[in-house]
Amino acid sequence: MFVSQRPLQRLWVTDGTYQAAFLTTPDGVVLFDAPPTIGHNLQRAVDEIAAANGVSNQVTHLVYSHHHDDHTGAASLFDRNIVRIGHEETRRLLLRDNDPAKPAPEVTFQDRYTLEVAGERVELAWHGPNHSPDNIFIHFPDHDALMLIDIVNAGWVPIYNLNLSEDVPGYLAAPATALSYPWTHFICGHLGRLATREDVAVHQAYIADIQAGAREALGTVDPTPYFMKYGENAWAGVQGYLDAVTDAAAKPVIAKYTGVLAAADVEVFTTTTTFMILQSMRLDLGPSAPVHP
Repeated sequence: MFVSQRPLQRLWVTDGTYQAAFLTTPDGVVLFDAPPTIGHNLQRAVDEIAAANGVSNQVTHLVYSHHHDDHTGAASLFDRNIVRIGHEETRRLLLRDNDPAKPAPEVTFQDRYTLEVAGERVELAWHGPNHSPDNIFIHFPDHDALMLIDIVNAGWVPIYNLNLSEDVPGYLAAPATALSYPWTHFICGHLGRLATREDVAVHQAYIADIQAGAREALGTVDPTPYFMKYGENAWAGVQGYLDAVTDAAAKPVIAKYTGVLAAADVEVFTTTTTFMILQSMRLDLGPSAPVHP
């Protein structure tokens, strides 16, 4: 576990794979996410820093970035009487899941919420669905930091399917929204370091190259040979065509970013992300095909 203090009151915690954050205050500790892989080390980190700062180690508030278990699964380790805060959709989804490990937030908001504890101020905002329907932006204006989970992986490509994201247009728009905030330190939820504004820009360039490649491939790869080859087996024709489009769009990006972004050489990450983007181009933006006369 690594705990960063810059300054003393703002903490970022990582086990090298997952990330969380907390603020120590004279009135208690505000925790942001509770990944189960970090688990009890969250409280150990709080204990260490609270002692160094001469303040209480009692976690009084827990803010959920979104409902996914890999970022909330240790939430039940903390007193059930703490104030749990999240987007209104986070509450709906956690109530649906009905998992005692992830108690639903009692304090919810629709678009914006300001959390103030002992002089510490945190701005929570929902700018629409992206990685998940409820994923929020968490801004620490007094600490030069922004927390946005599962959009940008600092120095790495997204894993499968745009980090397993549910709303492609929202995911694609989220980095620009993040850059519209003032910050230097970016808590992205995964891997072993804080992100920078340059990390976000490189991520945007990678995604833009995928978009450009997908747009070109959709306009140039002819589906006819694949449907002729498989005849009445229409789905085999669809697979052949979409595989060819994905391959044509992804290969140049894989070559360009190998050595620039970690895991760019794990081809399935870029190909599945490319497939998601080109399908969004067809289905969200359209047209998916010419209108039959």
